[in-house]
Amino acid sequence: MEQLIQMYKALSEEMRLRIIMLLTHGELCVCDLMAIFDEGQSKVSRHLTYLKHSGLVKSKRVGTWMHYSIKYPLDISIDAHLAFMKQQYTGLPVFLEDEQKLEYVKKQKLCDNPLPDPATCDD
Repeated sequence: MEQLIQMYKALSEEMRLRIIMLLTHGELCVCDLMAIFDEGQSKVSRHLTYLKHSGLVKSKRVGTWMHYSIKYPLDISIDAHLAFMKQQYTGLPVFLEDEQKLEYVKKQKLCDNPLPDPATCDD
């Protein structure tokens, strides 16, 4: 029961719910999520860390970037909830838009680009 409560707490915030829905399509780089949500690395990483601590996602470093995916195998009830969400909610406008952005972002191959050096960035 505790795992189910943790899942609902983790998914009670819009960005985390949208991240999970995107991760049902497979592993994503934090840079992809930054582009999809048009948000900075700090905000996206904070939400990913919350999802990781909730036990829903796992991470791995690939070069400069962190990559995230759903942490399988999940508890059977959590897996069933995520499958239901993917089946029932994929057609909602916000999730359709996220999927379209995901397709565009994947073509950009953002992970091939290193993180910008803050010392060289203009303010």
